[in-house]
Amino acid sequence: MKRLLGLLALGVLTGCVVVRLEETPKPENMQLFLLIGQSNMAGRGAVEPQDRVVHPRVFMMNKRYEWVPAVDPMHYDRPERIGVGLGSTFARVVAEERPDVVVGLIPAAFGGSSLEEWRPGHYLYNNALDRAREAMARGKLAGILWHQGESDAAPELAATYPERFAAMIARLRKDLGAEDVPVVVGEIGHFVKGGGPINSALANVVNVVPRSALVTAEGLGHQGDSLHFDSAAYRELGRRYAEAWGQLAGKE
Repeated sequence: MKRLLGLLALGVLTGCVVVRLEETPKPENMQLFLLIGQSNMAGRGAVEPQDRVVHPRVFMMNKRYEWVPAVDPMHYDRPERIGVGLGSTFARVVAEERPDVVVGLIPAAFGGSSLEEWRPGHYLYNNALDRAREAMARGKLAGILWHQGESDAAPELAATYPERFAAMIARLRKDLGAEDVPVVVGEIGHFVKGGGPINSALANVVNVVPRSALVTAEGLGHQGDSLHFDSAAYRELGRRYAEAWGQLAGKE
């Protein structure tokens, strides 16, 4: 009661309106999704009003490991460039299709990163692992979403990509105690010059990684740089990721 009176008095003196007395309850029992890769996972699209609408059952872990309502931009790798990505639409589709599910997103992508930088023991891998483990205190890991490849588009890198990716993801699954968690990977934009070899390699990933699926980037546009998807494309990519994950996870 004293706390209530104190807060009300503070509101009168400062001219502020006291809206609530307690912090928003932290989400529990979430279905968690780890978002990793490079800039097209982090998101570089222009943020529009629809991207700032809060879904009551979709949360994200921010840079400070706090759970907050998920709105774009979600990532924080390059503050001057971040924008709309595929994660928000993915989460909203999953939440709408599964009314009893609370979705928790774990953003950990980093623009410009190569697959080599995601090897176990390297900073990006360790950071993603740490964030995922922290998140799993409040839910179960339900999927790993990967979008990367532009930095490995050279034919000599693309040639070994499936095996290198398979080794990384096997270790990540093991380190997280989630050996059977679904993994969804996406093609790089068909507009990327010289992207053929890496998209072929990404298609081969599903042959060497158990319980994985490929998402096509066919028909998706870019924002004028022939590198990053535009906002509409990111949203469509999110829908495609959600469909692919749903097929892997089943509807139970």
